[in-house]
Amino acid sequence: MNVIADILEFFTGIIRAIPEIPMNVADFFDKYGALLSQNTGITLYMVFVSTALAYVIGIPIGICLVITSENGLRPNRHIYRFLDVIVNIVRSIPFLILLILIMPITKQIVGKTWGAEATIVPLVFAAAPFIARMVESSLMEVDHGVIEAAQSMGASNWTIVWRVMVSEARSSLLVGATIALATILGYSAMAGSVGGGGLGDVAIQYGYYRYQTGVMVVTVALLVIMVQIMQAFGMWLSKRLDKRITK
Repeated sequence: MNVIADILEFFTGIIRAIPEIPMNVADFFDKYGALLSQNTGITLYMVFVSTALAYVIGIPIGICLVITSENGLRPNRHIYRFLDVIVNIVRSIPFLILLILIMPITKQIVGKTWGAEATIVPLVFAAAPFIARMVESSLMEVDHGVIEAAQSMGASNWTIVWRVMVSEARSSLLVGATIALATILGYSAMAGSVGGGGLGDVAIQYGYYRYQTGVMVVTVALLVIMVQIMQAFGMWLSKRLDKRITK
């Protein structure tokens, strides 16, 4: 929590030093507190919902990439190549371009192209391939000797994947989830440039269009604090579950 306190102190000093703000910090939050609080909630809603949905899509893809790879449980060059190309193509498209590119799909799904619900759709499209790669990387780290031991005991491929590979890689998977949350949080902020809602939208509307630098600085501070909390909790939980760490 010391890191968060240092961040708050740093950004508070910046706010006080901005000449455009003729009020103290208390007055500033009296005026903009409700706005910032509401959009912080919207941002968290977008991030956690889109992350959950992206994992629903990304985990099966990541597992398929591992299973069908050259040294996988069921090697299949054609399936692996197909999934590999799809993942690489989507990951290579910058998020803002992807957001605009799939607007027709977004409108078909949620009935509009602006707001938090509409932002979740491109967030899932962008995050799912990223998560699939991280899941693949985490599962590939599992000691092949452990997998061979499970095979020698007659375990099915399904059992090996869920009871052996996922269990052994859970610490790495949690680190990946932490990275995914921070990445999706950054994507959600970028979506504010096209009316995506949340803190990114506040930063654009007040900081860029209205030249209210203080609001933009506080918005950045909130985003930084959220990332720090996610990273700290994710790393703490990962260490708790890491079997390689001895007490």
